[in-house]
Amino acid sequence: MSQKRKATTDAVPEKSNKQSKTTSKKKADGWLQEQVLQQRTEKKEMKFNKKRLRFLTDAQKIKQGTEGILYWMNRDQRIQDNWALIHAQRLALKQELPLHVCFCLVVPKSKLSTYRHFSFLLKGLEEGSQELNSLGIEFHLLHGPPGDVLPGFVSDRSLGAVVTDFSPLREPLQWLEDIKKKLSKDIPFIQVDAHNIVPCWEASPKLEYAARTIRGKINKVLPEFLTDFPLVKKHSYTATRTAKQVDWAKVLASLQVDKTVGETEWAKPGTKAGMAMLESFIDVRLKLFATQRNDPNVSALSQLSPWIRFGQISAQCVARQVKKAGGESVAPFIEELVVRRELTDNFCYHNKKYDCVEGAYDWAKKTLKDHAKDERPYVYTREQLERAKTHDKLWNGAQVPYFLIDK
Repeated sequence: MSQKRKATTDAVPEKSNKQSKTTSKKKADGWLQEQVLQQRTEKKEMKFNKKRLRFLTDAQKIKQGTEGILYWMNRDQRIQDNWALIHAQRLALKQELPLHVCFCLVVPKSKLSTYRHFSFLLKGLEEGSQELNSLGIEFHLLHGPPGDVLPGFVSDRSLGAVVTDFSPLREPLQWLEDIKKKLSKDIPFIQVDAHNIVPCWEASPKLEYAARTIRGKINKVLPEFLTDFPLVKKHSYTATRTAKQVDWAKVLASLQVDKTVGETEWAKPGTKAGMAMLESFIDVRLKLFATQRNDPNVSALSQLSPWIRFGQISAQCVARQVKKAGGESVAPFIEELVVRRELTDNFCYHNKKYDCVEGAYDWAKKTLKDHAKDERPYVYTREQLERAKTHDKLWNGAQVPYFLIDK
């Protein structure tokens, strides 16, 4: 065994198949976490579907003498139910190498950079780093654009391959190009779509016009990809060079962001909180989703958007658990979670002008042009719109909590 790494034992206990099931009508809190853990453990040897990945560089073999494998965590900020991390661990185990995970913290100078956003992100990462530590996997928080900090980190640590997740947006795609220019040519750079259930490049090779044009393509291959996840387990090879300890509170306090936009009370960051919200959705609100999801006076929605948006829970895990729950709400929920959500990735990935009017479909641009000279009985400034100072109570109610609206 190389002096650069040492073998450890797999300390994850096997769940007994004889574990008693809850027989009461009301399930105990936390039942979903236990059920999902058991499912992961039972599926830990399942195969990885290689259609989920693509090589971003010509190099595909890991050279001898390297000291580890790196998962660059970006869009999918979770440990379990993460195909990118699953693949990175399997690569590392096959090569008998330590596994490292890093996140590159980039804080844009923008009005959209708020304390709420980065608090949710960093506290979720903190929870994830603790889980990685318990699994013998090193977590590194890097500061700066990935193209500036990641290639040097890979070189300094003598890492043999980089695995990352997928985003269709302009800036993350540019980060990939920046890294490729500086990464050693003999290091494989692998991308895994861990966010979509059907990988974006497998769902469709072109820009789709609407949900009706992509629905059939996704549903045709959905059974192939909508599987359970294997467990990200205790890693068998630990690094002798450990990661620098992160002072999470200090990092958060140091950020130059808009701190007037504070944390939310209802949405707590992290995978555990996201799974608890999924559990409450299945137990309480799912039965209302089919018929009452469009009624703002009824709590019928999943409320999972913050955790899915930050990748703290997996949409694939959500879909699996909802399908297992059954009922008339499953089909409309899967339509929104899978078809409609993955259509947005298709739009952004195949449309370089996704965030401006020029990128809109022709019918939308024609409608805007046809009505450009329509008389507007009300004209508001951006500040008036943001601060709910309009004649429209529905608009105002969507901007701020009801108790803050001027009566």
